[in-house]
Amino acid sequence: AIQSYAGTAKPFDFNGLVRHYYLRQNSSEGELQIQLAEKSDRDRSSHEIALEARQLIKQIAADAGANYAVVEMPPGPPVLRPVVAEVYGPDKATRRKLANDLTEMFKESGTMTDIDNLMRDEYPVINFQVDTEKASRFGVSVQTIKETLAMAMSSFNVTTIRLKNALEPSRVCLKVPLSKRSQLSYLTQLPVPSQQGGMIPISELGSFVYKKQDDLIFHKDLADVEYVLGEPIGRLSAPIYAMFGVDDLLLRYQTVDGKELQGEYLGPPEDQTVPGFEWAGEWTVTYETFRDMGTAFGVALVVIYMLVVWQFGNFIIPAVIMAPIPLTLLGVVPGHWLLGAEFTATSMIGWIALAGIIVRNSILLVDFTVQEYAKGMPFFDAVINSCASRTRPILITAFALVGGASVILTDPIFQGMAISLLFGVLISTMLTLIVIPLGTLSAGEASCRNIAVSMGLLPGDADADAKYNVEKPEKPKKPKSERSSKDPKEWIKAALGKKKKTDDNAEKETSDDKIDTNGLLKKEDKNDV
Repeated sequence: AIQSYAGTAKPFDFNGLVRHYYLRQNSSEGELQIQLAEKSDRDRSSHEIALEARQLIKQIAADAGANYAVVEMPPGPPVLRPVVAEVYGPDKATRRKLANDLTEMFKESGTMTDIDNLMRDEYPVINFQVDTEKASRFGVSVQTIKETLAMAMSSFNVTTIRLKNALEPSRVCLKVPLSKRSQLSYLTQLPVPSQQGGMIPISELGSFVYKKQDDLIFHKDLADVEYVLGEPIGRLSAPIYAMFGVDDLLLRYQTVDGKELQGEYLGPPEDQTVPGFEWAGEWTVTYETFRDMGTAFGVALVVIYMLVVWQFGNFIIPAVIMAPIPLTLLGVVPGHWLLGAEFTATSMIGWIALAGIIVRNSILLVDFTVQEYAKGMPFFDAVINSCASRTRPILITAFALVGGASVILTDPIFQGMAISLLFGVLISTMLTLIVIPLGTLSAGEASCRNIAVSMGLLPGDADADAKYNVEKPEKPKKPKSERSSKDPKEWIKAALGKKKKTDDNAEKETSDDKIDTNGLLKKEDKNDV
């Protein structure tokens, strides 16, 4: 189906709002909106049809001296064009000159088509200047003059009628023929009704003057700006390669003040008192999207690591658990290449979601290993048993995700997410069953025991001693003199005192062992008697 709009704007959508379709009101502007058949009913994609349509229209537009653009409905956020140069400068003349030079460079680069800018060529218009003194003398108001000119130059709705078998009423409009309203001599004779009841020629109420049409003034962030637009073409029809092609031409370009010019990629020029421009369009959307998502992904990885450390009470095992996350790229990147799809923002979302799923599978393996080890199974056997026992639930999760992702595989917007989830989970699941056991064995049995102790599955050192009634032998206490004295002089005095005391004790013991012979003989003599 084809819908045509001439001299007016179609009912614009979000894309038309961003591309300023609502400004179309001149008779030289038009649009054809083509609605294609269902994808299953045609052999070519919408992009291939758009490329062929562009080649067919190119020569026709060149012969007519017209500007044209073949616009495809964007799958993501709409922009003015895929390649946009936002031109800044100190004054209007400098901005317009740089914008015109960039327009020629866009054409010279050979990497873009549908090249245009939003600057309008100056053209004369006819304005009617009212002589208020004469108008008040004739009893004619300014509003009456405006209504008369509007009726003559455009049309005036008189009434509406409903034709036979018509669903909607038709308007009856009063309009001056183009052959007459295009002649200034006829316009000067337009009759204007007065309050006195007569008709006054409009030439008696003022005069027609020629004037140049005011240019459109665009602003961005309170700064005046001009726009240069283009559509990338070629084998690598990505905006970034078209921008690189223009940057190569800028190496030999100099501004009006004799300085070199280079496009800004990450923001507008810092000094807008000199000529400069910023690359915008799809590049800005892509850069900001992946910048924000990359930051979110990094924060998510840090939070996941902290949570796993809090769960297991270990710093090595969480690194092993998160090791399969970068391995998902071994499935995501080849998947996009096999299906000929681009890595979009939805692909990034799928990759971030896939990281959480893979971490869950890794936690299952490590947690089961710790539980089996706590039950008394040898460390190596616990690792092998965890893989054998947890493979089935991990595969069920993977196949469920594959089934869900395959539904949106043909969607033009969410195809990237489906590819990331589908191919990423297949490859990472197989690698998880290999990497996690090897990483757990590399971490060692000590890490597994520490995790079991922190989780309360195994007793710690103090708890184990109390459980098995292990009594630690007490160390013999040293004499007070040996424990307290550290001064050499005092130690020598203590040693000498100890020796003297020892000699006295020995002498006492010797005296106690002596026998009193005299007393003994006297006693024996008495017994004999």
